[in-house]
Amino acid sequence: MGFIDDELQDVSQLCHNVIDGSRLVSCVPSMVRVEITKTPFKQLVVCIQFQKDYPASPLFVELKSKTLSAKLLDGLTEVCEKECKRLLNKAQILPILKFIRNFIEENPLICCYEEISILKKLLGDKDEFKLKQKNSSINLTLHQDLYHFKTKLEVPDNYPTNCVIYSDVDTNFPPLFNRYLVGQGRELARQCVEPPLRKQQNPFTPSPSLNTVVSFLIKSVKAFPQEPCQHCKVKCLPTDPKEIVIDENADFHAERLYCGHLFHLKCLVTYMKTPPFHGGKKCPSCGQRVYHDKWGLSDRLAEARWAHQEARMRELAEVEDFFN
Repeated sequence: MGFIDDELQDVSQLCHNVIDGSRLVSCVPSMVRVEITKTPFKQLVVCIQFQKDYPASPLFVELKSKTLSAKLLDGLTEVCEKECKRLLNKAQILPILKFIRNFIEENPLICCYEEISILKKLLGDKDEFKLKQKNSSINLTLHQDLYHFKTKLEVPDNYPTNCVIYSDVDTNFPPLFNRYLVGQGRELARQCVEPPLRKQQNPFTPSPSLNTVVSFLIKSVKAFPQEPCQHCKVKCLPTDPKEIVIDENADFHAERLYCGHLFHLKCLVTYMKTPPFHGGKKCPSCGQRVYHDKWGLSDRLAEARWAHQEARMRELAEVEDFFN
């Protein structure tokens, strides 16, 4: 038996025991084909061929996957080729399979490689997006003017079947905005992995949540400090976060409508008390119906109160004219 035959025999006997999650599909001189699976979304196929003067020359390695990024596979293939060159004149198949398996184990964020590449392009110069492969997490820090939002995003092992998880949130945005950023982000993540209550015609399939959540955070954090009050047109948040109005009943407390636009509380109350009332009050910016927890009056009652107030003002004006 020659060198290649001996190595193929070793691979056939040892592959399953030595390489966790492996399945030997073929093991013949023309090609060795091995499937390596960590999770359903961390799965690839290794196709190996011998060159004529093997083992004096490196193996030819090709990686395929239905779930991992093609760009990631290209990079890993290059690394594998370099690793094979270090093993010249030695058996290369099992060592390179171990190398690939260890790469998958030590880099749990490979399942969201494409999302990470997209998100990095959305970040500003002062923003941070640090990958923590050992913990399968991402430390995200976003800045806009003097405002910041920091969080740790944990990527579960069975991602994207399970969604990313928020933790360690730190921000100098007002509590109302912090609750929205965290709550809405978690809700968006949940919607990616849980089917809607109303049954759909097509079966539900979980989708990646990292890009959805981080894109939302980036968009919101960048927009809030610049957002004007829809009534007075002055920026809702002060330039200096130290001047934020914390009292949620204060006139200049920043309020967020369900449509996403902002009002000062005083401006919101004034706007809601001012006609027209027909068809409900609409957001001046987007035209959506205004809904807010601090405004519970119906359109009819608000209009009746406004009419009563106007009548009262006319009566007072008539009395004043009489005495003048």
